[in-house]
Amino acid sequence: MMRPALSSAASSLYRALVRRAEIGGERLLLVDWHSTDWQSLTFVGERHAAQLRVLGPDAGAAVDRLCRDLGEVEFTLSGHVVADIALTAPPESNRDGSIIVQMEALTIAE
Repeated sequence: MMRPALSSAASSLYRALVRRAEIGGERLLLVDWHSTDWQSLTFVGERHAAQLRVLGPDAGAAVDRLCRDLGEVEFTLSGHVVADIALTAPPESNRDGSIIVQMEALTIAE
């Protein structure tokens, strides 16, 4: 099954989330990611809705690092700024020990 490529802003945000969780990308899986164009009178950007799955025996600790003060974090993205980011639901634990995290973000082009 082919998956569409993520935009530059989405890819940069995903990599920043992996760094924040302090785990490899093979343990922070994209379950679903939708990006839509966004603009105001003065800014252009994208809205992102993401569903991520955190794997491994220390998934809880990784989710804690990922979600702690999420709305206050200043992410470093190439060519974009994260104007807003928040969880859309509490993290959900699965029987296999993985945890699902759902969030939305707004990125603005610099």
